[in-house]
Amino acid sequence: MGHDDLPTLELAFPGPERDRGVAAILSGRKTALTGLLEIYEHAGEALPRVGQRFSVLDSEGAPAVTIEVVEVRVVRMREIDDDFARAEGRGYADAAQWRAAHEEFFRSEGVAGFLGRRPVIDGDTLVVAERFRAVVEAR
Repeated sequence: MGHDDLPTLELAFPGPERDRGVAAILSGRKTALTGLLEIYEHAGEALPRVGQRFSVLDSEGAPAVTIEVVEVRVVRMREIDDDFARAEGRGYADAAQWRAAHEEFFRSEGVAGFLGRRPVIDGDTLVVAERFRAVVEAR
């Protein structure tokens, strides 16, 4: 199955944050990602499944890498541990740094614009925590 046959995945919003995420996947530093459950629900999107593959797009909308989901959990933000935080490949030293960064992103104007309101983000907020492996480079 080629990139064109796969559902697509876009990290954050186009620009430096997405570019850093794609680079971290390509380098092998990033093997986990987190999404706000409320975004999936608002968009009417099904949660990813173990074994599902996605074509990860770069900031220009071009396929950069294919990933395969190896674990999916819906958990409260406070349940994210240091190991998962480091697997996000963004340089988080621990879960506290991960949480601060994700709280900021989930409260951002971009997320609020998509949802039509600013979500309540706290330790009980449900997130979709995924682990994946890179399987094919597009370039």
